[in-house]
Amino acid sequence: MIALQASDIAQIVGGELKGSDVTVTTAPVFDSSQATTGSIFLALKGEKSDGHNFISDAFTRGAVLAIVSVASSERCIVVPDVLTALNKLAAHVRDLLKDLQVIALTGSQGKTTTKDLLQHILENLGRTVAPTGNFNNELGTPITLLQCDENTKFCILEIGARHIGDIALLCQMAKPNIGMVLRVGTAHIGEFGSAEAVAQAKSEMISSLDPGAIAILGQYDAFTPQMGALHKGEIITFGETTAADVRATDVEIREGRPHFDLVTSAGRAAVGLRLVGVHQVANALAAAAAATAVGASIDQIAVALSTSDIRSKWRMEIQELRGVVLINDSYNSSPESAEAALRTLVLFAQERGGQSWAFLGKMHELGESSITRHADIGTLASELGIDHLVCIGAPEYSAKLTANSATEIHLFERKEEALQLVHQMSAGDVVLIKASRAEKFEELAQVIVAEIILLIEAESENLEEGER
Repeated sequence: MIALQASDIAQIVGGELKGSDVTVTTAPVFDSSQATTGSIFLALKGEKSDGHNFISDAFTRGAVLAIVSVASSERCIVVPDVLTALNKLAAHVRDLLKDLQVIALTGSQGKTTTKDLLQHILENLGRTVAPTGNFNNELGTPITLLQCDENTKFCILEIGARHIGDIALLCQMAKPNIGMVLRVGTAHIGEFGSAEAVAQAKSEMISSLDPGAIAILGQYDAFTPQMGALHKGEIITFGETTAADVRATDVEIREGRPHFDLVTSAGRAAVGLRLVGVHQVANALAAAAAATAVGASIDQIAVALSTSDIRSKWRMEIQELRGVVLINDSYNSSPESAEAALRTLVLFAQERGGQSWAFLGKMHELGESSITRHADIGTLASELGIDHLVCIGAPEYSAKLTANSATEIHLFERKEEALQLVHQMSAGDVVLIKASRAEKFEELAQVIVAEIILLIEAESENLEEGER
């Protein structure tokens, strides 16, 4: 963060400074345990806790200023609304950092992976700031922007939306030089009501851009390409057709990982991703399009894409124990991402020659279409030849499957009940773990790993006893 006096911050956010003036040098935090020397603590009031109760703890850890809605005995700026003040501060800092290149991206699928890939590319070109995980809302976006200073060359913002107008408001604050829409899908359709409404929300990324900014649009759905009409400036498209400005050709899957030729106006370069799943091609192309827009060479892009590993947890993480491959994709789920994960599962199982196990939990925020969407994924699993469909707290996956389906159905109410299946797994089998975030399927992945380790230890003990 650029250094600012507390008195200046008070004027910027329209608040009243209580206590002596001080220089703030570190970006705001809302978790007191993350406070560091020179930072601001945001005393946010939530449903379960009140940040005002943690101000002293934040100052003990090095915070020098709190932004509050109720005056504190510690140095603070009192404002009517802490979140509004945060956004005002971020907007001011953005205006000061005129040379900063802000790349903002949104989409129903692939935001975090695209952000991670793009960060890996841009870090080779200059200091880059990006959010950790999917810190992409009205709180995370300004905090990420405030981590930038005069030495920051690129700032990547992953922007999500819960309501119409959310993205437009954040773009007004962040003023992106590049705005990206990856794709429009059915994630959050329960909140927006229709795919058209989801598209309207995502399109705010493009309609909010200044004419001198660059719009980057995916070609993976019917809505996103049409957003070009909302922008008067430069537009870059990405996809897997010859019409795309940045595209992939000769796509091959080797050990579950995509290999392809990246094609741009600068030429062609080979890319071999370390990430798992054919759906990662789209994420890589999106990152390549943004990197192209800021001046990275095609060779720099290809090398960086080929050396990038997963940064964000529980997204297609691969682990092998006792010859069983576990694909932990438990961070979140939607019909589109579930389909991509199932197709990846099949590819791995085909290569290894074992059985495929899909442990699926409920997909949230699908509204009235929820039962149908779950049933469609179950049908797809059967069509793909998944050997075992394990439905945990979500029997609707099996709603359309008939008795003559080759896929064996396992129905469980709780995650713990599904552990009994681990004893049926053999070397060469591949296991997928996937559900919406609220289902906490990362816990299931952990206990499956623990159960396999116990089996390994038991086998080792039996072997030692046999040798005696």
